[in-house]
This record gives sequence, structure tokens and C-alpha cells, in this order.
Amino acid sequence: MASSGNFSTMNPLNRTSGSVVYTNGNLSFSPSSSWSSTTFTRNNMYIPKDKKIYFELYHKTQSGYYAGYGFGAENAPVTSSEFGATGCITTYNGDTRVNGTRTTSQFTSPSQGDIIQFAIDGSNNKVWFGINNTWVLSGDPANGSNEIGTITTNSTVGYDIGFIAQQNSISTLTMNFGQDSTFGGDVTAGGNADANGFGDFKYAPPTGFLALCSGNLSVSDDIDPAQTDTDYSSKQFNTVLFDGNGTTNAVTGLGFQPDLIIGFTRSGAQSKRVVDSTRGGSERLYTDLSDAASTGTATISSFDSDGFTATGGAFNNDSGKTCGAWCWKATGGTTASNGSGSITTTVQANTKAGFSIITYTGNGSNATIGHGLTKAPELIWVKRRSGSAQNWRVYHASLGATQRLTLNDNRAAETASTFQDTTPSNTVIYIGNDSNINTSGADQLAYAWHGVEGYSKFGSYEGNANNDGPFVYTGFRPRMLWIKEADNADDWVVYDTARDIANTGSSKVTRFESSVVEFDGSTRAIDILSNGFKIRTSNNTINQSSSTFVWGCWGDVPFKYNNTF
Repeated sequence: MASSGNFSTMNPLNRTSGSVVYTNGNLSFSPSSSWSSTTFTRNNMYIPKDKKIYFELYHKTQSGYYAGYGFGAENAPVTSSEFGATGCITTYNGDTRVNGTRTTSQFTSPSQGDIIQFAIDGSNNKVWFGINNTWVLSGDPANGSNEIGTITTNSTVGYDIGFIAQQNSISTLTMNFGQDSTFGGDVTAGGNADANGFGDFKYAPPTGFLALCSGNLSVSDDIDPAQTDTDYSSKQFNTVLFDGNGTTNAVTGLGFQPDLIIGFTRSGAQSKRVVDSTRGGSERLYTDLSDAASTGTATISSFDSDGFTATGGAFNNDSGKTCGAWCWKATGGTTASNGSGSITTTVQANTKAGFSIITYTGNGSNATIGHGLTKAPELIWVKRRSGSAQNWRVYHASLGATQRLTLNDNRAAETASTFQDTTPSNTVIYIGNDSNINTSGADQLAYAWHGVEGYSKFGSYEGNANNDGPFVYTGFRPRMLWIKEADNADDWVVYDTARDIANTGSSKVTRFESSVVEFDGSTRAIDILSNGFKIRTSNNTINQSSSTFVWGCWGDVPFKYNNTF
């Protein structure tokens, strides 16, 4: 039988301000004093979008009826003492709130000793509650009917959903995500497993519903290390470090042949070179400059099976400097013509990893360009290659198509029609007449990515100006992560676990929009975790109060597996 792996627990890193006491392996939790209306805690595994999930809660001790719990999207706000708003379905004292709408007395107020049941269908966000083996409203999770409601998700509240809880002092709640149907020895064992044979529940899970454990987490088949030896995460993206030599330098240890290489210099101030196998190793751009492409001198002389060969100092390869590169795999330099849009493009699309290199000739008018992927891109970088200097324009799904960022500048997100105010589709990207990305007759370049379960993700969070900053769930260990404040002008900060191998209270940071030397300090500190990342500074650059921050990351180990899979 396959292993269940680890079961979900509550997450001490994912809570709002206020003291929470965790015991029993982070399955039991209580406040040390009354929690405010905006204080809550979450679990450490979010609901897979292709799974139906079941778990239970035990009222171990209770002060009055002041305990609330349910499901909430990752950025969903909590309002009033009977908490729940858009992006949440919660219950409090027998009442329910569905996306902020309260319905009273839907079931008997729970008492000490009661067991609450939770069921959610990750494919459609339908939610059911039960108490002591009776589903509220005659709910029938197995047949998908008589649900409490359906959680609304969007780019504001986010799309990932987890368990959320809030309670009064003295009360203690104990979770069972499948670990222990006795809730720490407080009730008689149930002995009920899910359909995969995972878990130990007090009551039988509804047909088709599974325990929330790593064995049931989702990883895209295309990059699942249990199904491929050649296409798993670290064969799609990796960071490699090397010493510059100022001459021909064969860089190895990457693990695959790269198609997009962004070079950086760690020990000196130098622009980051951008080279890809579609344009060839003799053409380079820079993340921090608006300059047109530099050509002539070979920057990368070859894209090799385990890395690349840099030529002289045209790449980030100066003698005596410590250097590195972030690298993505596409299709080994093999391109195809794409006629899905009004402008024909040349694409090199890695559909397994959700990454595409796109070149095209601008027409100066509103147009569409084919990207070659199977899903709509969530992150797009676009740059004019020829002619006068023009900025990099950036689309991020969390901001939507009415706004743009500028990669080579720290400016805040701007409202503009760069992307025709139209969300990309599964086949095309919409571009306006912005001269930066669509000058008539000019050579243009775009890089497009979408999230892949267990490997890559793009999202947003809201800052809290606290050293105990937001926790962000990714579902994998990030190998490389960038963060940009959207509401104000501030840096594009970049982290990776090749340069910074431990969570030590400081972080090694570099920037896309600047050539400054790598920075090491506590004012940009984050923790890189097996399931996401945690902000560890109150600094405005990555944690200004109430500001929106967008981010993107690529991982090396899915949360489903241990570090050696």
C-alpha cells in the first residue's frame, strides 16, 4: 500500500497577531487570551483543486460558544467576531457565513465533547459541515448536494483554500486530519480510513472524500518525480553558482540543458544578462536596463546538457567574481511557428513546465500573439529587442490585465492598456499599441509562465509591517523566489536557495531592476519552507502594512515528497 506521508496540522507560522498556544503536535490549539475579531489561525496544507477532502474537529474544552471555524481563501479577510467574508465559509455558534452572508441557527450550537465534520470539493469549492455524524441541512457530500455553500475565489482573496479557526479564551480545539480518531486519547477510536486507505477518522469519510495528507496532495503528472526521471522540478528550473574567469567558462552542475539563462554577479555590481536559445547566445538583454539587445560578441557560446559555456566577460563571468545564473528549460532550442494570434509568432513552449519563449514582429496596433502553452499565462515579461531603448513590461495575474509592472524600474503598478485590459487566454496574449512591446516592424520578445502544481506558482499577499510577517503557501519548496510591491515604488527582490542555504534571520538578496551587488541582511529576511515562504521582516520593501505584494517562484521539491523523493 502507498504511504499516506504526513497529515496536515495547524500552522504556527500562518496566523494573525495574537497569542496562540499549540499542543499535541500542533493539532490542539487555544488562545492565551481572548482573540480579537481579526485573529485567526490556519492549517499547513491547502485543499488540492482536484480532490475532495474530509477532516474532523473535537471541542476539547469550551468557553461559551465562542469558537468559529471553516474554510478560507489564502488572502480572504476576516470580519467581526462571527468571522467570515468573501472567500470564506465558516460556522460560529450554530450560524454560518457564506462569503460574508450570515444565516442563523443552521444547526445546534456545538458543545464541549462534540465532533465537527468538514467536507470540501476542491474542484468547485462546495462546502459541507456536520456534527456528531449528521450533516447540516441534510447535506450529501458524496452526491455533491445540499451543501452549505460555495466559496467565491478571485484574484483579490486568492484561489487556494485552507482550514481557518478563531475562538475565545479557555476553549481548546483538537483537529484530526486523519492522524488520530481519538483526538489525543479523548474519545473512543473510530478506525475509518479514506478510499486510499489513508487516515484514522472517528466517522467514515463520505464516498470519494480523502484525508488531507501529503499522500493525497496533487502534483502535475508532467513533473511528478514518481512518474518521470527527466522532467521533474529540478529538471525544469535550477540555479547554478560558479566563479567567473573572464574567458571561456564551461558551467556545469545545472542538471539539464537550459533555454533561458539570466546571469548575475554576486561579488560586484553588474547588470543581469538575459540570453535564450531562441535568439541565440550572441544576443543579450538586461533585466535592469531598457537598452535594445546587444549583439555581436557571443555571450553564451553553447547551451550544454548540464549547463552552458560562457564566453569572456560578455556574460556575468568577470575574472575573480563570484557569479550565478537562473535557468529554465524550454524545448532545447527547437522552435515552431504559431498562428493562433493576429500576429504570427515563433514559440519555444515547454507545456509540461508552463514556460514559453515567444518572438514576433510588432504591428503597432492592438493585436494578439500565440504563446504555445495549454493554459493562460499568469506571468509575462515583454521587451522590444530592436531600435531605441524601451522598457520591459510585466503582466501578473494577481494584478490583472488593466495594470502593468516594469521589470527594469522599481515603479508601482500602473494602470495602462498595455495588455488591452484583457486577460490572456489558453492560446493568446493580448497586446496593445504600447511602443515598448508592439512597435510596428520591431523585433519583440516575450517570456510567459503559468503555474504548475508542485513546481511553480504566482500570487500575491498583503503586508502587515511585522517581523512575524505573512506566510505564503506554494505547495513546494521554492528554489527561486522574487517579490515586488505593487502599490508603491520599491525593489524587485530575488532570493534563491543556492545562494542562501539556511533560514538564519537574514537573507541574500539581489534585484532585477538594479545592478547593485548582492545584499545580505535582516531587513529583507524570509524563511524558505517545504510548503512556501514566510516573511521575517517589517521592512516596507517586502512587508509594508496593507500593501499588496506580487510574487513568483519555481521549486525543486513538491510538498508531497521529502527532500530526496
